[in-house]
Amino acid sequence: MTTFTRENTGADVVSEFSERVKGKTIVVTGASEKGLGGETAVALAHGHPEHLILLARSQSRLESIIARIHGIDSSIKVDFVPVSLDDFDSVRAAAASIDSKVSKIDILINNAGIMAIKDYTTNKNGIEIQFATNHLGHFLLTKLLFAKILAAGSGARIVNLTSLGHKIGPIRFDDYNFSGGKEYDEWSGYGQSKTANILFSLYLANKLRNRGIYSYGVHPGAIFETSLGNHIEDVQASLASIEGIAQKNTGRHFPLAEDKPKSMAQGIATTLVAALDPRIEGQSGWYMADCQPQRTYEYAESLEGAEKLWRLSEQLVGEKFDI
Repeated sequence: MTTFTRENTGADVVSEFSERVKGKTIVVTGASEKGLGGETAVALAHGHPEHLILLARSQSRLESIIARIHGIDSSIKVDFVPVSLDDFDSVRAAAASIDSKVSKIDILINNAGIMAIKDYTTNKNGIEIQFATNHLGHFLLTKLLFAKILAAGSGARIVNLTSLGHKIGPIRFDDYNFSGGKEYDEWSGYGQSKTANILFSLYLANKLRNRGIYSYGVHPGAIFETSLGNHIEDVQASLASIEGIAQKNTGRHFPLAEDKPKSMAQGIATTLVAALDPRIEGQSGWYMADCQPQRTYEYAESLEGAEKLWRLSEQLVGEKFDI
């Protein structure tokens, strides 16, 4: 069996585990063209899943993705479901739509995200937009689809995309909204949301291990082909500012040099290892990068922090998530 590294592509992973894709029902958020979610869906098509459910803000963002999937295998059922993850009403509507289309969900890939929103912005619930989009929208979506994940039984997986950016800072439990913007900077907001993705995965893994359901927080790598950072006017200046912000938030040097750029094809590989590789079941809940589970900062490995985030998330979305 192949030992996957940062050099491997998503196609390599799907080829290795095609039997674990065949006939499955898979949900992917942020499945737009020019994004990792869309490329992940296309790679999965080579394994011949039964049903791909692709979420994005608008159908126009993924028409080319659907065409590519059907070019690989016209028998794959593909459904588009609209969602704005920062809008909890939109998330509820998306979950209801998905629920009506499937009897089970074998793999949920919470891929969508936003990064480094310069001006302090909140969703309609008054929650900082990166935390609302990157974490809370996915928390609520997973909660609402949970019965269908359970229906898939042992072997189901939940993959949450995170980032090396979690090393910019922890969850600000006492001030997740940055004092109404007074304490806000775009990278601390991003870092908080990415730490949340890992802690969410950890909590899920800890609670679901005895049911044979696994969850991972995945860092795809530095990929400059996507549209994630298109709004950043001066990329080098913005990246340079991370060091001082990380030092302030964590007291540590930010390891940006470790994150050598990858292609989009390489960037989706870790997601697909997390979704498919049977060898990592014993490391459910871990942070993953370069196709391997890795240890990370203590605040992103804290079961106490994961529990605290879970309760805060329930409060902010207005729903209990009992598992």
